[in-house]
Amino acid sequence: MKRGRVILFLVLANLFWAGNYVFGEMVTSEVSPVSLTFWRWAFAAVPLLLLAWAIERPDWRTAVREWPMHLLQSMLGLTGYTLLLYSALGLTGAVAASVISAINPAMIALGAALFLRERLRGMQIVGIAVAFVGVVIVLTGGDLGSLVAEGFRLGDVLVVASVIAWTAYSLVARRLATPPITATAVQSVFAVVTMLPLIAVTGVTLPESAAGIAGLAYIVLFPSMLGYALWNLGAAAAGPSRAGVFLNLLPVFTVAIAVLLGQALDPVALAGGAVVVVGVYLTLRVRRVGASTDVPGVTQVR
Repeated sequence: MKRGRVILFLVLANLFWAGNYVFGEMVTSEVSPVSLTFWRWAFAAVPLLLLAWAIERPDWRTAVREWPMHLLQSMLGLTGYTLLLYSALGLTGAVAASVISAINPAMIALGAALFLRERLRGMQIVGIAVAFVGVVIVLTGGDLGSLVAEGFRLGDVLVVASVIAWTAYSLVARRLATPPITATAVQSVFAVVTMLPLIAVTGVTLPESAAGIAGLAYIVLFPSMLGYALWNLGAAAAGPSRAGVFLNLLPVFTVAIAVLLGQALDPVALAGGAVVVVGVYLTLRVRRVGASTDVPGVTQVR
């Protein structure tokens, strides 16, 4: 796959996921994180299966053979990550949560180095470290003493837990032979099925306001279907650590969407996001200098 197309897919995926932060915060003010997670995949499962069939024409026998891995992936990335994130949004806020999630590239790169034996380049390490600084600014409100005195907030802890779940999801998927969009479709079916016992206990509701319904529709169409599909295609070509760098764009896009929707912004979160942008620039600048026309292909990430 051409390098420009890979970059476009990964950028669009993060743009769509940024909307998931903003609209997820809005919808969880009307329904529980469990309800939102269930409806997200219940509505997206069949369209994803049709999209996989239209684009990849998969051999479904491969997906069936790998069902234990798909079940694990579903629990890590589609159910676990999503539940943790939606639970955090009401406590932390969309912008702060997206900036904290910028540690994801560092976690993925570290995991790839430890478990997949991928080598980290010097400037990539510098860029990731700069992004970490931006996250620390948000976590501490610019005051390191407050972190020592008060510790992490529950919302922050939940966001970090979602990052860990996503990192495991990204690394485990390297072992799958199922095509990426097909894998997401199969995993969405598993997400719906495995959540049935949970919603039998907690119940499930739909948003009632026009804004809530529109937010849910956005989450189903863009983050769930197009976002996962584009990420899978781009990350399959770029590899987990390279693709993970693009996750640093999440806070940038989230701030932009929040501004367009008229939300008030925390100056500290903006400062942290600006530092993250510097980290992204440093990392991508190295990629441009030494890159060839095609990005080396590897096993899929999602």
